[in-house]
Order: sequence, then structure tokens, then C-alpha cells
Amino acid sequence: MIYIDPPYNTGKDFVYKDDFKDNLANYRRLTGQRDEEGNPLFTNSDTAGRYHSNWLSMMYPRLKLARNLLRDDGVIFISIDDTEVHNLRKICDEIFGEGNFVANIVWQKKYAVSSDDPGIGVMHDHILVYSKSVLFRRNLFPRTAQQDERYKNPDDDPRGRWASDNYVSNKSREERPTLWYPILHPKTKEEVWPEPHAVWRYTREKHAQLESEGRLYWGPNNTYKRPRLKRYLNEVQQGIVPPTWWPFEDFGHNDEAQKETAKLLSQKVFSTPKPVRLLKKVLMVGCADNDIVLDFFSGSATTAHAVMELNAEGGGSRKFIMVQIPEPTPENSGARGAGYSTISEIGKERIRRAAQNLRVEYPDVKADFGFKVLKLDTSNIKKWQPDHRNLEQDLLAAVNNIVDGRTSEDLLYEVLIKYGLPLTLPVEKQQVAGHTVYNVAGGSLVACFDEGITLDAVQAIIGLSSDDMPILRIVFRDTSFADDIVKTNAIQRFKQAGINDVLSI
Repeated sequence: MIYIDPPYNTGKDFVYKDDFKDNLANYRRLTGQRDEEGNPLFTNSDTAGRYHSNWLSMMYPRLKLARNLLRDDGVIFISIDDTEVHNLRKICDEIFGEGNFVANIVWQKKYAVSSDDPGIGVMHDHILVYSKSVLFRRNLFPRTAQQDERYKNPDDDPRGRWASDNYVSNKSREERPTLWYPILHPKTKEEVWPEPHAVWRYTREKHAQLESEGRLYWGPNNTYKRPRLKRYLNEVQQGIVPPTWWPFEDFGHNDEAQKETAKLLSQKVFSTPKPVRLLKKVLMVGCADNDIVLDFFSGSATTAHAVMELNAEGGGSRKFIMVQIPEPTPENSGARGAGYSTISEIGKERIRRAAQNLRVEYPDVKADFGFKVLKLDTSNIKKWQPDHRNLEQDLLAAVNNIVDGRTSEDLLYEVLIKYGLPLTLPVEKQQVAGHTVYNVAGGSLVACFDEGITLDAVQAIIGLSSDDMPILRIVFRDTSFADDIVKTNAIQRFKQAGINDVLSI
């Protein structure tokens, strides 16, 4: 499932640059937003001819990619306001297909109209829902205790608790002549007819079946003039169909969300965050207990908070991926004053503190509240560009091919990416024969990027492999081994131990 709360088109500047390594000033200059002196050339004001187009041009490629990332039975939820909901729906129809439109949920984000609002007070946001294909199946909301209260068992019915339902329909005698017939009152033995404008709900045959099954309720001591139908709790759909109207009483509101973040972070850092209650409801509808949830406009990481809280409450194992560019927080803002220089720093700290609170609140739940932070960067491997004038220097540059300042963990995660291994796999850092070794997922991959490795160290690394958890592949640096003879012998020893996939970078 994907949930996004993208920046709304407010008529102010917004920048989501696609070259993450380019600085903002240069990006604006290259794209014509600034001149050589850094003066602004245009803004995305509501009077500009490209007011809507600029925003949609930012959204379109991201939604296109989002569709590709979804599983075939996946779904995306997009929060948006009235300004772009009609345009957003058009591009979603194009990307996901009109037939995959699921719903336009209207969320009541406020509980009161602002007294200084010059127009008609906006009380809602939209959440557009699109599936990737017809394979998507929405979940039901859980039933509440209040909804089950009406089910009683005053007559000790062996089938359990039940509630009575109307036995007449809203159709007239002329509309449904076959439902106009008399039935026998069990106490008076008199014929009982429905009203001409409200005939019975069932045919004679179905009525006879319900009567034989004891599903008709004539009131205490059969005092009712007409029967009611018993509907048993254990036969009721064990959930509630999600509606498109989400009132703040059940789904939270913006003020609640602000207080949540302020309480967690000891400072108000966002003006319009989404409440955890809202995101939990989205998760209930859109994903199963062990699904992956992506939010690539993660902001304060409310989605991650909701995932962890829902896992703690119900014992699920949903995983989250939060994506947020390190956008600087505004100068003189509460976030900057609290020490958060970027929005991504706010999200990371929110996840840490929310996880800490959940561990205290649910001490017996074995949910995983850990997370990893990965940053987009260039490769750790230098691009070899020989100048052909000094062969010795060219060969030296080819061997010393790691970018300066990169750590062993940097190298490890690039290897994981190139092998196509999930970045969420557990990594155990071990000391083996005086060298640092990374054991990924119990031998799925073992890596050592130290230098000066001897055959004794090689044999000690081989000792990490066992019948229960064999080493499948192993990675070193080109310069890891003491010399070429050690490297050649090491490869042969690995093969003899059944480790045939040996890579050097």
C-alpha cells in the first residue's frame, strides 16, 4: 500500500528537484527560476498560466513510478484539498486507469469553522483511492462494542445474541403483489396482514422457512401485532464497510495531529500534519497485517507512527518505507528552534520517540520498532579514468578504487543493492581473527572490507558457516588480502568449503 500527503498547491513556491545532489540555488538557476545573481524569475502564483501545470508536472512522474512499485493487488491513497483534486483525479485516471478508481474519501479535518474565514469555511480534505488492478480487495473496519450492544438474548436462544429487524419492506401491494399475504399470529391464531403500502419482506416460502427455524420474534409473551426478524450476531458480517465520509469524531482532525506531534517532539513543528487515527484507518482498509507501506512524502512520519501503533495493537508485522528529501526547515520556525534543521530529521526523531512510547505502552508485544536510515548518494566505487601517461599510477588508481571517506557499512549496503538483497535484512557485526566481518541474514552474505587478511583469517571466516546457516556468498575489497598468493589460496579454500560465490570490489 502507498499513502502520500503531497505538498498542496497553495500558490507559493514549492521545489521537489529530481537531481538530489544539486543544490537548490543552482537548480533554480538551471531551470530558469533564478538569474545569475540569484534573483527569482517566477513563482507558482495562482495568477501564473502554469499554476496547475507546475504542480501536476511534479506529481505525474512520481505517481507513474508509484504505480510500478505497487503489487498487482496494491492500492494508493492520496490526500489532497479542493484546489487540485479534480486535476489529480484526471492524471490518476490516466496512470492507474479509470476502472481502478476506488473512492474519493472526504475527511472532516476540522471540528469548527475559523471565525476569521472570509469565505465559506473549508472543513474537509479529500483522499483519492486507486488500485493497481481489479485484484485489490478492501478490508472492513472492525466492529465496535457500541455496535454490538444492541444484540441481546432475552429468550435464551441457543444460537446466541440477536437483534430484531423490521419484517416489512418499503414496497406497496401493487409493486410486490406476491409479498401481500396473511400470516398466522402464534398467540391469537388470527390472520395478520401487512399494510398495503408496506408488504412483507419475504415470500410465503421464505416466511415458512424462517418460522420453522424460530427466527420470528413476536415480542415479550407474543404481544406484538406483527413479527420482527431475528438477526444473530454470529451471522453478521464481522466488520463494517468503509464509507466515503470520515468525520473527525472517528478519524481525527488537524488540531489533534498538531497536539500529537507537539507532545512527542516537545514543540509544534508542523501546521497541518495528519492525525495517527486517520492513518490507522487508511491502513485498516488498504493493507494486510504483513504488508509493506510506502510514503514518499513522509513529512513528520505519521504513516510510520501509525504502522507501528497498529502492529502493537493487533500483533501485525507491517513494514514501512518513509521517503523524505532533506528539505531545510524555515528559519525562525519552531522546528528550527527545536534543533531540527531538515524535515527528515523531524521524521526520524518522531519514529524514535513513538517507538519508545509504544514499548512502554505495550510491554508484552513482540513488535519490531527498529528502523534503518538510508541516504541517497553516489557509488562508493570510483569511476576509473586512466590518462594512459603513467601506467603505474593508472594501475594504482584501479586498485585503490574506493571513494575517500566511505565506511565499511557504506560498502556493505551498496553490495546489498547490487545483489538485490533487501536492505531490511538483519546485519550482525562480528570480530573474527581481529577483523570486522558483517554477517547478513545468517550467512546470506558475509562481507569483510578490512585489509591485511591472512589465510588464518580466511579459515576463521569459513568457520562462521554451518549446516544450519551456510554462507552463500562472501565479499571482500580488491586490496583486502595480504598479497595475490593469499587471495588465490583464499578463493580455493572458500570453494572447498562450498562457498563458490566470492566477490571482490
